[in-house]
Amino acid sequence: MKTIKTPLIAVFASITLYVSCGNNDQKQQAPQGPMPFQVTTVPQKTVTGFTSYPTRIEGVNNSEVRAKISGYITDVLVDEGQQVKKGQTLFKLETQSLSQDAAAAKATVNAAQVEVEKLKPLVEKNIISNVQLETAKAKLQQAKSAYNSIGANIDYGTIKSPVDGYVGAIRLRKGTLVSPSNPEPLTTVSDISNVYAYFSMNESDYLDFIQNSEGKDVPSKIKNLPKVTLVLANGTDYDVEGTIETINSQVNVNTGSISFRAVFDNANRLLTNGNSGKIKIPKTYKDAVVVPKEATYEQQGSTYVYKLTENNMAVASRINVLADVDNLFVVSEGLKPGDKIVAKGVAKLRGDTPIKPMEVPFDSIAKPIERVFR
Repeated sequence: MKTIKTPLIAVFASITLYVSCGNNDQKQQAPQGPMPFQVTTVPQKTVTGFTSYPTRIEGVNNSEVRAKISGYITDVLVDEGQQVKKGQTLFKLETQSLSQDAAAAKATVNAAQVEVEKLKPLVEKNIISNVQLETAKAKLQQAKSAYNSIGANIDYGTIKSPVDGYVGAIRLRKGTLVSPSNPEPLTTVSDISNVYAYFSMNESDYLDFIQNSEGKDVPSKIKNLPKVTLVLANGTDYDVEGTIETINSQVNVNTGSISFRAVFDNANRLLTNGNSGKIKIPKTYKDAVVVPKEATYEQQGSTYVYKLTENNMAVASRINVLADVDNLFVVSEGLKPGDKIVAKGVAKLRGDTPIKPMEVPFDSIAKPIERVFR
């Protein structure tokens, strides 16, 4: 029986390899030290934020055009969107039967006038009493009133614009029978040289808004309100600022809201009845403590930042957010000017963490994010 002897050199080689691998593992597990993070100094800035409210647009004067008599439309003399002047004819109705009635009424007037003229000399000669003459005069006046009424109805067959403005939708066309009882108007003429923007606030927002406005009473506060911006349906800002003119004095019992009315100049006729959009009301925060949104995170409904201590420890700190302005938060509590916070990468931190701070300018973190796609 042969005995296999392991060479001594092979044993030493195995021990050396094992020790070498152990040393490599220990090197890989050696601590790397604090991770580098960008930090920035909290400043004070004057910023302007906006609160938005849905709005609807109406012309300052919207007049419904309706028929005052029954008849068939014989002529439509304007088109939708056309500019018209007050008194300009818009529609004509068939008045042939009224003209015949007017001719008969005119004959009755003439007959009554002849009767009065015949009785006058008889009264003067005391042949008949004055009562008969007065009765004839009353019949004449009655005939004239009937004639004038028919003439007015004939005039109503020519339907004119009640105001300067622009013609809206024309719902009924030539040959349609119309009457004063029609539920829908023939059209609407709107004065849109200026337009009203109506919007509402809930009761809480209204109280905050009006209490924080300058002035001793509501009328003076309205005069001191800032200009407002209209955001159109396509997301662009209307190029003319508006003025809040009135605030409703009563709360809507159905919605719990209070309505506002702002007026906008509309010389370019871009706005018209029925437009929708949003009203943006500005509010300026002077010398406010601000932080970039990117430097914050939320937990259980609260907002936090990582504040840097003197020994370069990043410590989670709760802040109270007063307002949201673009890519910044206006802070009311939790930070003061000069504090240093972690500017980027807060999602990588957990609890109190030592870091290697890398100071960066605040504006390089807080600059607006460019929108590439709509």
